[in-house]
Amino acid sequence: MRHISSEELYDIFGKYGAIRQIRMGVNNDTRGTAFVVYEDIYDAKNAVDHLSGFNVCGRYLIVLYYQANKMQQRKSAAVDFDKQKQELQDLKAKYDVE
Repeated sequence: MRHISSEELYDIFGKYGAIRQIRMGVNNDTRGTAFVVYEDIYDAKNAVDHLSGFNVCGRYLIVLYYQANKMQQRKSAAVDFDKQKQELQDLKAKYDVE
């Protein structure tokens, strides 16, 4: 399956209003995602209403509003997981357990 370019995203999302920015995920955790920032919130709503479920290159778009609190929760959960993982490694080393 081919990857969609940022220009193609501009073509698709630009039909619903002026776009300020598109940021595409580039690492393993964010590949296949993009943030599309509109100049006007009503244009963003229009895009969400019309593009959710839209088929692009054999894949269906999931279009959602950005929710800062969910992103922060996800980041803090990752930090907590890393902390727990390190604590587990420390305990294994302390008690000489593999």
